[in-house]
Amino acid sequence: MTRPAPSTRDTERSQALIRLILSSVATLYVVLLYLAGYLIEAQLRSILIYNAGFLLVSFALVGWIVRRPGVNPPRRLLAMLHDYAAIAFAMIIGGEAMLPVYGALLWVTVGNGMRYGTRYLALATVLALLSISLIALLSPYLWRNPFVLLTLLVTTFMVPAYAHILLTRTRQASEQAQAANLAKSRFLAQASHDLRQPIHSISLFTACLRDARLGDEERRMVDNIDRSLLSVEQLFRSILDVYTLDNGQVVPRGEVLAIDEVLAGLVRQNTEAARWANVTIKVRPSRCHVRCDPALLGTLLQNVLSNALKYAPGKALLIGCRRRNGGLAIEIHDRGPGIDSEHLPQLFDEFYRVRQSRDHDVEGVGLGLSIVKRIADLLGLGIQIRSRPGHGTSVAIEGLPLAAAAEYRPQQSAGANRRLLSGLRVLLIEDDRDVLLATATLLQKWGCEVHSATSVLDTAVEFDLVITDFDLGRSMSGADCIDYLNRLHGRRVPAIVITGHDVRQAQKALNDAQVPVLAKPVRPAELRSMLLALKLDLQAQSA
Repeated sequence: MTRPAPSTRDTERSQALIRLILSSVATLYVVLLYLAGYLIEAQLRSILIYNAGFLLVSFALVGWIVRRPGVNPPRRLLAMLHDYAAIAFAMIIGGEAMLPVYGALLWVTVGNGMRYGTRYLALATVLALLSISLIALLSPYLWRNPFVLLTLLVTTFMVPAYAHILLTRTRQASEQAQAANLAKSRFLAQASHDLRQPIHSISLFTACLRDARLGDEERRMVDNIDRSLLSVEQLFRSILDVYTLDNGQVVPRGEVLAIDEVLAGLVRQNTEAARWANVTIKVRPSRCHVRCDPALLGTLLQNVLSNALKYAPGKALLIGCRRRNGGLAIEIHDRGPGIDSEHLPQLFDEFYRVRQSRDHDVEGVGLGLSIVKRIADLLGLGIQIRSRPGHGTSVAIEGLPLAAAAEYRPQQSAGANRRLLSGLRVLLIEDDRDVLLATATLLQKWGCEVHSATSVLDTAVEFDLVITDFDLGRSMSGADCIDYLNRLHGRRVPAIVITGHDVRQAQKALNDAQVPVLAKPVRPAELRSMLLALKLDLQAQSA
């Protein structure tokens, strides 16, 4: 995953800590020179006394940085003068024996430039050249060896100059990479919306067909459409999941979850996929509760289970939990062909797939487990995979923090009985006519009274709740529609927002946590459950 750039605070602190390390190494070198007879006692005493003062100032700089982190040019200049003064003093007092300390001078010069930028590199180079000039002026051995002096001066100039070239090229490459990343972000955002629309409408039309009176042959055709659509949807979601996770757009939201309900929902979501794969999913009940982000945990478990269904068709599959190391582990066991040990370290790599002799027709591009790894890292969980060829594979999600059952707030059951939505008056706003038709048809099959529109209405219409697309063209957004309807009716209008773009962007624009936002393509069951929950809330308010 993409990591943030190091902060200025960390940069200055690390420079200050390196100063202490180099000072300790230099002190050891001076003592060794004295023991070897290259320095006299007076030289040793002078250098050690100065070094004691140097360390005091260095520790003071560390304390200053800790108390007041951030960009502080005067402090940086003081630190640079502090370094060059110590190096010059040591080389002047120690004579030829201290010539290797010149390496520390180069380190300080290039280090300041690499950490703080080209302007500081230029300033450090000037200070380094002045230090060499002062050392030459007060050191007779350099006058006796003019080529050594010339070498020091040339090196002091050439090395930072080359570092400057590298920094400039690196900055240019970084700017180009940022521009390319921005262009990729814009492309993916637009592609996300454009691709979600047809997938969303096809999903709704398929749901309408499934509710119609069909013969066995027609129902099998609908099943095939559903299956193909599910494959496209899963691949599409995988690509977007990788992009979203790598760009740091996901912030975990802790919530107390009942594991039994999480696993039951996972099984329900995969009922059709399990039937297609001829897999029986068995779940061992658990009374445990954990604190975790429900959406991220659901995506993680879904990817693991999808892998098991793909690679172990026709076999039984077991999902269970066990307490481990103070937390809870969720384990998924299949009886598939298993994986050779040589492949296990690469399973979380992008696009890596274990190819067996009979799995050439297995769908996917190898992103599922890389997404699992990213989400696990984000949630602070561990992933363990154990497998024996011919015996199956076990995946354990470890480290889920346990929570007290008293903290759990169960969601009101929405059910799936279509008759419960009968008579619900829905105002549907969607600018894509295919999606508008598909959604309206599905809502009517559920018993809703639907008033459709491609934009917000100018006249008052009687309705119980509004379903609106967030992206309604350039003139108005779903958030604007809801705000307009709230003002028009003089009350807070119950609403559901559907978006083909980033869900968090829509939530931020709405600025109302009570308005649910669903991402396209929306699963019909998810939309139906949301509608029923809102209807129950309306009934409770009117009672």
